[in-house]
Amino acid sequence: MSFLASIPSPSNNVLELGPLEIHYYGIAIGIGVLVAYWATFRRYERYGGDPALVERTVLWAVGIGFLGARLAYVTTHTARFEGEWYKIFFIWEGGLALFGGLIAGAVAAWATLRRNGGSLPKFADGAAVGIPLAQAIGRIGNYFNQELFGTPSTLPWAVEIDQIYRPAAYRTFETFHPTFLYEMLWNLVLTVPIVLLAERSGKVRQGGLIFVYAMVYGTGRFLMELLRTDTTFRVLGISRNGWVSVAAVIGGALALRWWNRRGERVTADPAGPAVDDEVVGEGSAG
Repeated sequence: MSFLASIPSPSNNVLELGPLEIHYYGIAIGIGVLVAYWATFRRYERYGGDPALVERTVLWAVGIGFLGARLAYVTTHTARFEGEWYKIFFIWEGGLALFGGLIAGAVAAWATLRRNGGSLPKFADGAAVGIPLAQAIGRIGNYFNQELFGTPSTLPWAVEIDQIYRPAAYRTFETFHPTFLYEMLWNLVLTVPIVLLAERSGKVRQGGLIFVYAMVYGTGRFLMELLRTDTTFRVLGISRNGWVSVAAVIGGALALRWWNRRGERVTADPAGPAVDDEVVGEGSAG
C-alpha cells in the first residue's frame, strides 16, 4: 500500500477574508522578504555594522529587485500578455524571474550602502543566508499558483497539476516533478548549511559568502532547469536560466578566488562581532 501516490495541488490560491482576497503567493513572498530582512539585520549587526542602515538598504533592494524580477519575466514571456498588457502589473498571479531580481536588488543594495557609508562585505555575508531562506519560503507560493513544475513524473511525490496550467505538450499528463519543492529543499538542506559551514571554516574572507551562495544555488538551479517546462527559449537544449545558473557557478568560483586573494581571511565569530576584514586586509596580501 502506498501512503503517497502524488501531491494534490490546492483547490484555490486565494485566502478570502470577507470582501478581501489575499493571494497565497503574495503571502509567501511577503513572509520570505521579512525572514530575509531579519536574517540580514541580525547578521549585519553581529558583524559590527550599523543595523539601522539594513532597513534602508533592504527596502531599496526589495523594491528595485521586484521591478527587475518582473521586467525580466515579462520580457521573456511576452506572449502571455498579448492583448492583456495590463496584466504585467498582476504580480500576485506569479511571474517573477529570480535572477533578474537578484541582479537588480544587488545593484540597489550596493548603491545604497555606498551612498550611506555602509559595509558591502558585511551586508553581502548577511544576505547570503537571508536570500536563500526567502527563496525557499517564496516557492510555497508557486505551489499554490500551480507553476514552476517540471516534466511529467509518476514518482510518489509528483505534484498534480490542473489541465489549465499544463503546457500544451503535456496536456494528457496529470502529475509532474515538483521542481519548486526541489528548489525549496535545496536551499534549506544544502545552500544555507553550506554557507554557514563556509563561514565557520575561516577560509572565506568577509564578503565572500555571497559567492559561496551563488555557486551552491546555481548548481541546484541548473539541475532543476533540466526538468522545468515553463521556458521555450533554449540554446543547446538548456534554458536561459540554465545558462545563467552556469554563469553563477563559474562567476561565483572565480569571484571567490579573487576576493580571498585580496586580503586576510577573516570571518565572523558566531559568538560575537567580526573583526573588520576591510581593515585587516589592507597591505596583507599581494
